[in-house]
Amino acid sequence: MGKKENYSLLSRNLYGMAEFYSGGAFVIINTFFTAFLIKALGMPAALAGTIPLVGKVWDAITDPIMGNITDRTVSRFGPKRFYILVGGIISALTFVVMWVTIPAKSTGAMYAFYLFMYCLFSTGFTIISVPYNGLLPDMIDDYTIRAKFSNVRMIWSTIGSAVCGLVPTFIITDNTNPALYLYCALLFGVLFFITSMVTFAGTWEHPKPPVKSSLVESFPQAISVFKSRSFRLFIGIYLFGQCGMDIVSGMALIYADDVLNGYNNGCFIALMATLLASQLIGMLIWGPVMNKTSKRTTILIGAPMRLFATLGLLFVSKEGASLVPILILTAIIGLGNAATLTSIFSIMADMADVDELITSVRRPGIVSGMATFARKISAGMSNATIGFLLSAVGYDSVLANSKIRQSLETQRGIVYIFVFVPAILMVLLIIVGYIFPLTGKEFHVVQTEIARRKGEDPGRATDEEKQICEKVTGISYDKLWNPANTLTKGKNA
Repeated sequence: MGKKENYSLLSRNLYGMAEFYSGGAFVIINTFFTAFLIKALGMPAALAGTIPLVGKVWDAITDPIMGNITDRTVSRFGPKRFYILVGGIISALTFVVMWVTIPAKSTGAMYAFYLFMYCLFSTGFTIISVPYNGLLPDMIDDYTIRAKFSNVRMIWSTIGSAVCGLVPTFIITDNTNPALYLYCALLFGVLFFITSMVTFAGTWEHPKPPVKSSLVESFPQAISVFKSRSFRLFIGIYLFGQCGMDIVSGMALIYADDVLNGYNNGCFIALMATLLASQLIGMLIWGPVMNKTSKRTTILIGAPMRLFATLGLLFVSKEGASLVPILILTAIIGLGNAATLTSIFSIMADMADVDELITSVRRPGIVSGMATFARKISAGMSNATIGFLLSAVGYDSVLANSKIRQSLETQRGIVYIFVFVPAILMVLLIIVGYIFPLTGKEFHVVQTEIARRKGEDPGRATDEEKQICEKVTGISYDKLWNPANTLTKGKNA
């Protein structure tokens, strides 16, 4: 914790590099895990899609506990950096074991094994991601500087997405061969470990007293985070924004293979390369725009871009169609993705301050634990939705495993899933983004009010500032800064 603060571009990259894992791992899982289960192992589509979702029940236990553990920990490295170190090792190993093939022929045994493996991975991901998501609030206090660090983090997320979306296509040349998926997992397990260690070595934390709450209190503490109006709306932004992306990445392989009939002739690679390259370019564009406007503004720009481009795919998605309009629309989706992603992770860093104003307790671990849980829920819901909807439109995993095309009716059903589910989510994202109350002005008021409550600012709040505090928190001004708002009856005071 004795590291000197440094806001240079190098420091921003060292902080953001761990997002290579967070951004990349889910691209691989969303793009290839369902295909691994269905096409390589022959598991029914509806059953395969439930594995990530059922795994979220386990996350409902581990994420709040990990958030509490992080806030309670004392370490010479800083509690969050300590768990990034430990989690970097564990999560890399658990990512690999998820792709091990067993000789079981029973569908039930196969399902139980991969559900257990997924839960192991999810636990490893929790150990690193909850502290990582809570690190920036304890590194930096300034709203704009946080946005700059978050923007670089999202650039690393996009690099991770690009590498993890494209490189596996060169390794998994036969999507019915399970050994190729494991080779791919071994390679990326090593890369995830290295990037996590770089972030551990290149970051710092402001020292703060540990939160004095028991592990039993993890769940009421986690639930109490939702007292914040801003956090509730942020979770909506997070879920709708991320689920929309997860559906696109999760359906991309099946869309390219079964609708465009182009997995083996470079169509899938072209789609992923276009999506991720435009997303990376977008990160460079939207970061400065966000800094000059607000974190909400880029959501309200990016979500409509994603919506209209996605709807446009409905008219050009069929076998033999020209790739040019599809790639143009995909590029627009990527630019929109970049705008919403840039905002989402930058807003996340500000939620701990709003929570502190409500509770008087600094709980970035608890707050990030619930945000991480929301991220996993989005991934699980997306995979389950894909599995159920594919089954509903008649997708036959036996045909897929035998490399036989799906029926024309099923192909059209795949297009409807690929277009309408993300479109609905984008409409919801626009609505929630419009309502979201926190911009730079409101954040400054929140920080000033926290300083007043701590006795560090002798000023008195104006009526306008009181109204802003109430709008942002959703709680009456006279009920703010109350330890009872943690639902632990003041034990944290």
